[in-house]
Amino acid sequence: MAHTFRSLAEPNYRHWFAGALISNTGTWMQRTAQDWIVLTYLTNNNASALGITMALQMGPQLIMFPFAGAIADKFSKRRLLMVTQTLLGAVGLLLFVLVITDVIVLWHVYMTALALGILATLDNPSRQAFVSELVGEKLLPNAVSLNSASFNGARMIGPAVAGVLTALIGAGPVFLISGLGFAATLTVLIRLDQTRLHPSGRRGTGGILGGFKYLRRRPDVAIVLLVLFIVATFGFNFNIYTATMAKIEFGQDASGFGLLNSVMAIGSVTGALISAKREKPRLRFIFGAAGGFGLAVGTASLIPNYYVFAASLMLVGFASLTMMTSANAYVQTTTPAHYRGRVMAIYAAVVLGGTPIGAPLAGWVADMYGPRMAMGVGAASGIIAFGVGLVWMVVSKNLRLSYDPRSRIRLHLSYHGRP
Repeated sequence: MAHTFRSLAEPNYRHWFAGALISNTGTWMQRTAQDWIVLTYLTNNNASALGITMALQMGPQLIMFPFAGAIADKFSKRRLLMVTQTLLGAVGLLLFVLVITDVIVLWHVYMTALALGILATLDNPSRQAFVSELVGEKLLPNAVSLNSASFNGARMIGPAVAGVLTALIGAGPVFLISGLGFAATLTVLIRLDQTRLHPSGRRGTGGILGGFKYLRRRPDVAIVLLVLFIVATFGFNFNIYTATMAKIEFGQDASGFGLLNSVMAIGSVTGALISAKREKPRLRFIFGAAGGFGLAVGTASLIPNYYVFAASLMLVGFASLTMMTSANAYVQTTTPAHYRGRVMAIYAAVVLGGTPIGAPLAGWVADMYGPRMAMGVGAASGIIAFGVGLVWMVVSKNLRLSYDPRSRIRLHLSYHGRP
């Protein structure tokens, strides 16, 4: 167990972990309340409007990510994060004011979602790359996994709390709490012991496009990003799946919607903690987890009972976070620090930037053919991504299935040529 949490021995990271858990909980509360008021208060169960909201929130990743990565590699990540965390909190407080004054309309949510998307695009690469400055290279894989556990622990707590509060007293207090939650991370950033940080002493060449030039020399990282793009674009539309399944298929209220997100996060936290035990992530593990995600979503889409469906989401969360955490650790640990901001900006664009394509598609499929068919599209994305990764391993890594009559396990995966 101590091996799993070894990064917490570093005081700066320990404080960062606690602050991030608080602010991430507020973020998930805000997302849950935002999606619920779009679906039930501002529209009449319109999944397409929910998809548009998600697209606006994630869309800036497709346009701004090269600039965000270059900024992260050029300027102090700590100072950049202080600015972005302050502004993200201000957006939550604005939503609080709009709701309690009863003037909020759909376009307000669209605009705040866009603002959140722009700020998150600037925040993501700096936040991802800042972890290495907190713990150094040796502890980085473990810290990345614990970050995912923190994020998904918040995902387990936030939607449940937001669902109950929204059902009891409305969405306004949820937005207030989410806005104030960013003060936790801001306080940690102000009080960090800067003498214990591990900043990179080098700057990568190539300017804004330096990340792309680096990826040309790293086909292994490029294929990981391609697999992530397929699954994230067409499979990671969880808010649409859970909201439409809760409301349309099972007739649940806001608390029932929040429960689905929380149960899925239990599996997510488990996947992240298991990943934290590994010293080095492997490509075949990433691709295998993508296939497992497809099977888990496909199975969940067929379940007719609400509580069994909720339980099945633990497997969905486990597979998705195992893949995401392993991929994140692989990309960060194999990328030099002076390129990490730009590469992680591309990573964030791949994971989040496909939402403008996938979220409206998932919403349209849910409206036209039902939520279960929308989940079927997500399941197919995982299977296709696994196939892409497997073909690459066979062609580039000479992966073969070999037979050894002397072994108790007769069939083995082996590599020929390059290791």
